Amino acid sequence: MANNQYILGLDAGNTVIKAVLFDLNGQPVAMQALDGQSSTPQPGHVERDLNELWANARQVISGCIDKAGVTSDQIIGVGCAGHGNGLYLLDKAGEPLVGIQSLDTRAAGLAEELSEAAGDALHALCLQKPWPSQTPVLLAWIKRHQLEIYVQTGTVLLCKDFITYKLTDEQVSEISDMSGSGLTRMPDCTYDDTLLALYGLEDAREMLPRLIDPADIAGTVSAEAAAATGLAEGTPVIGGYFDVVSSAMGSGVVRGGEASIIAGTWSINQVFSDKPAVNDDLFMVSGFGPNRFVNIEASATSAANLEWYVREFVERGAHHDDPFGFCNDKVAEVTPAADDPFFHPFLYGSGQGASFRGGFYGVAGWHGESHMLRALFEGVLFEHRRHIEVLKTAGVSFDQAVLSGGGSRSPVWPQMFADCLGVPIYVAEAQETGALGAAIGVSVATGAYGSYEEAIGQMTRRKAEFQSNADMKAHYDNRYAQYLALIEAMRGFWDSAQTSTER
Repeated sequence: MANNQYILGLDAGNTVIKAVLFDLNGQPVAMQALDGQSSTPQPGHVERDLNELWANARQVISGCIDKAGVTSDQIIGVGCAGHGNGLYLLDKAGEPLVGIQSLDTRAAGLAEELSEAAGDALHALCLQKPWPSQTPVLLAWIKRHQLEIYVQTGTVLLCKDFITYKLTDEQVSEISDMSGSGLTRMPDCTYDDTLLALYGLEDAREMLPRLIDPADIAGTVSAEAAAATGLAEGTPVIGGYFDVVSSAMGSGVVRGGEASIIAGTWSINQVFSDKPAVNDDLFMVSGFGPNRFVNIEASATSAANLEWYVREFVERGAHHDDPFGFCNDKVAEVTPAADDPFFHPFLYGSGQGASFRGGFYGVAGWHGESHMLRALFEGVLFEHRRHIEVLKTAGVSFDQAVLSGGGSRSPVWPQMFADCLGVPIYVAEAQETGALGAAIGVSVATGAYGSYEEAIGQMTRRKAEFQSNADMKAHYDNRYAQYLALIEAMRGFWDSAQTSTER
């Protein structure tokens, strides 16, 4: 083992941070993960303690290295992927100021206001319209409502940038995350004063960090970080990635026309291209290198709904050793029928409207928990399909896709995706695709491989394939049309309920 080389990939989500050590074939050698704590100081506010985030990062890095039994000089580089958007601020002395996660909805009203005032102008520049947890919208909210924090701000970072900063002392970000947050002019992926002014942030240019490509070296591990993590001082650390881009690469997707579906906390549906798609209905486009773009349709409507169900109903009393296995077994018991219940997966909102809420519909006395769970699985699936149809309308389509995220580990969901979408669905061998994508970036940055394509060809593999069933496709087509009609029928109720709540 002494002559072997390894890459450390980090994946920092809204809650869990993971460290995974890979060999140069992309095989995981060791993994360490740790849950973080979120706080909700006010309704709609979702924050984290940045000192805890770094403490957890230190712990998982050192634990992973210890578990692997390798020496620090065998690790050729470090890369970090992190959840996009949210807002991570340093003060002018470089100390943590505030950490707002991408589940935060405090700026919903401001997002609507900005959309009405400048939505089209913003989209023309950054290929996004304002939305509540978008980084510049949150920063504009801080400027309006917490000016005392705004004037203290020295640097605006994103989640993984904060970890890179603590590893290297470099205040830097990279284009995949910054373009994914609507803070760069597209397709150039550069900062733009006109863009900032449209957000009401004309005075924020000096707060933005140095901008690099994801696979550029951001800096090297400092002496202090080396002592805290067990990494070797001087180890290269790359800029890193918006986690949806990293997860796609870790699942084996990088070429134009290839598609990645991630069933995780968010419903991520993305198609790679050499030019960005330009369409008002498209959620966002992220650039991650010359002629490399990811066209993305996404919302917090995926497997987070199942996590809520498990937490609130299955794990109560600890009466299931394998709660997710229990749910999958229940879904597998059901023979799909036309009168099955429906579920709207809007527990954490929807980009279709700020008032949207989750709910079960059409439940009858002969339906049991199995039917409710199948409705939940199906509702998540339908929201993925709705996003994919937006991508098709924007001119980007695909004839197969790779499914990753927690939902891909279900024994029933991948086949449901294949049947509903009418295309073959592949499941990646790697489970920690976000960390692997970051490691792939390191392999290119350090010269272990000459290109993303070469690295992905050597470091990723597919585990399973699911072909579409024509009869089930017809079943889902009918159910999907009813699902969309139900959304339209509920809009007025949701809007009136929201108005009543605000009084």
